[in-house]
Amino acid sequence: MVVCASHSPGMLRDTGEEDGATFRAGIDEARRRVADFAPDLVVFFGSDHRRAFVDSVPAIAVMVAADGLGDLGSPTGSYDVPADIAEPLAASLLEQDFDVTVVRKVALDHGFGQTYSHLIGDLPTVPVIPIYLNCATPPLGGPGRLYALGRRVGEELARLGKRVLYVGSGGLSHSPPSLEAAAAGLSDEERIKVNEAGRAAAKDKINPDWDQQFLKRIAHDPESLATFTNDDIVPAGVGAHEVRTWIAAVAAGATPMETVAYEPVPEWITGMGVVTTSADALRSAWPPPTISDPRSNRL
Repeated sequence: MVVCASHSPGMLRDTGEEDGATFRAGIDEARRRVADFAPDLVVFFGSDHRRAFVDSVPAIAVMVAADGLGDLGSPTGSYDVPADIAEPLAASLLEQDFDVTVVRKVALDHGFGQTYSHLIGDLPTVPVIPIYLNCATPPLGGPGRLYALGRRVGEELARLGKRVLYVGSGGLSHSPPSLEAAAAGLSDEERIKVNEAGRAAAKDKINPDWDQQFLKRIAHDPESLATFTNDDIVPAGVGAHEVRTWIAAVAAGATPMETVAYEPVPEWITGMGVVTTSADALRSAWPPPTISDPRSNRL
């Protein structure tokens, strides 16, 4: 199964849930589908907002241990990372000429945590392999290369014969002032000041036409993502580079996809979307699970 979903700090500020009703309903539907699928393993393609990786910034990193940073309401605690699967996966990717970094200790921010909590719940809950993709700190690699990465990950893990959920978190169109700024390593207080100063202008940088075209690609021509370029993303803003995580997840799962929800939310300065493996494909792919606790079938 595949789920890709936007994340946004704006959801935390919106304590009264006044905005994003369509997106919230889409997340609820995706969470129901994930619960029905009952994954044995989650492979989570996520980004970092210049918190975990500042002085040294890998293009791709496979985590063999990770904690939740707890920023912006994201969960704290430790991810349940099956190192006995993650390490061989990283080794295989290296053998296939993907220059991945293996990370043995890291605290992951809301680029992982917010969508994890929306779809799955508190940490740890389900075994998960976090795979970090650099989406924020130039120079950035080509997004099409991450389609190839995702496909290789999917092929490797298909050999396990387990129920694997692939998640991509981030995007769609948005251009946060703190990411537009050249300086890395801002404190959360400094980020808030920068973002507040530029919030009004950022509301106008959502690009619904770009978002809709990207969603159509996923549903009708996912193979075209293999040739996606940085120039293709530029019209959607610096934050849209997070769709690299979607590209990798879609390629890994290689399932028919459908848009569950899309909504531009100016107050969150982001085009918010949710896509999943199509409902028809989910019904036909696996029989109902015979175990009640996915951790009891741990790999």
